[in-house]
Amino acid sequence: MIDFHCHILPGIDDGSSSIEETDMLLSEELSQGIDTVIATPHFYANHTSVSHFLEKRAHSLEKTEKLLQEKNLDLRLAAGAEVYYFPGMGKAQQLRQLCINGTDLILVELPFAQWTHAIYEDVKDIIEQQKLTVILAHVERYYTFQKQKDIWDAMFTLPVIPQINAGSFVSGGIFHQKKSRFCFRFMQSHSIIMGSDCHNMSNRVPNLASGRKAISEKCGEQALTQMDAFAERILEEHEAPAEL
Repeated sequence: MIDFHCHILPGIDDGSSSIEETDMLLSEELSQGIDTVIATPHFYANHTSVSHFLEKRAHSLEKTEKLLQEKNLDLRLAAGAEVYYFPGMGKAQQLRQLCINGTDLILVELPFAQWTHAIYEDVKDIIEQQKLTVILAHVERYYTFQKQKDIWDAMFTLPVIPQINAGSFVSGGIFHQKKSRFCFRFMQSHSIIMGSDCHNMSNRVPNLASGRKAISEKCGEQALTQMDAFAERILEEHEAPAEL
């Protein structure tokens, strides 16, 4: 099983604060049956350069890989980024460097506001001009902001890959019940991948097991089998060309 979205690398963003916390996060992922973790630290173009981000990520990734080796943890680890939208990102030439290592997959976080035609065009340019495959981070968190649903509808006519946070499938209180209902409705018409979006071991913990349990109870084991097969196929089919 794959966790496509997490903040598990130490000391790079608002996720894991130390290699000790990373150790606990990875152990928790393994205990839930996760065998592949895609580390996606936040990237904000207005806060840092791509080169500085990659330098920090490489250092953090090296520490984490050393931990995996020392503890002999049977876990596949890859690094990418959760790239927050910025105007003109569709033409930003360094975007490819922020893809999940060895693939053309890029995790994009869109604004928590009404999407505009400019945002849509940027996502379209990433796909059509830069030839990258866009994963839209935690799509369930944007819907309530979209008062004009035409742009929302147009966005999902593009070949984007929707990612949903595992915790959003779990009902708990009115707000979470509404969100979980949205997630299950969305799954009826879209193939999705799941991420924990975990940040720490206190209030944003690895939780794919609870999300999967909710899906199994609501939709049956076949839904999980199909979701897992789709996730594996995404990684296999989107390896970057060798010359890149």
